[in-house]
Amino acid sequence: MRIQEETRAVVSELKQQFRLLGGLVAIMWVAEILDQWVLGGQLDRFGIIPRTLIGLRGIPLAPFLHGNFAHLAGNTLPFLVLGWLIMLRDTQDFLRVTLVVGLASGLGTWLFGSPGSHIGASGVIFGYLGYLLLRGLFERRLGSISLSLLVGTLYGSMIWGILPLQQGISWEGHLFGFLGGVLAARLLRL
Repeated sequence: MRIQEETRAVVSELKQQFRLLGGLVAIMWVAEILDQWVLGGQLDRFGIIPRTLIGLRGIPLAPFLHGNFAHLAGNTLPFLVLGWLIMLRDTQDFLRVTLVVGLASGLGTWLFGSPGSHIGASGVIFGYLGYLLLRGLFERRLGSISLSLLVGTLYGSMIWGILPLQQGISWEGHLFGFLGGVLAARLLRL
């Protein structure tokens, strides 16, 4: 009887995680489909526009907006994988980390970003990366350290994205997202 209850609880948690992550990704895809096929790219102007009052609206909106389907496709898998790895311990961790990294990436980009409209979920993804890489250091628990090493092995090469190496890429969003992830790892340690 107890095993059945535990199994039901695990299945219920997995369903909740699937709905949350799947729902967020579905919003991104629906927004991009509407933007590309109906609105002719007009949603991109709702991104983060540095140092402008109107650009502040982009902080919560930018992660859901992408330049094209290739941009969105490139963000979808890392968002799902890294997001789910954060959820492994507790779905609430995902919500807290997402809030911290979204604010850090958005505000950092708004304060220090280059001119233009900054869009895409990559700032949040870099935040997830920073959180997962540094969580093991701050928690000093075998499970967290192992997860940090796994993420470092699978996604460690992404770290180059925090440098201004490629024109047209919001490295500022990546950098401040990553720093937000480090902050979240520090604040949310057990």
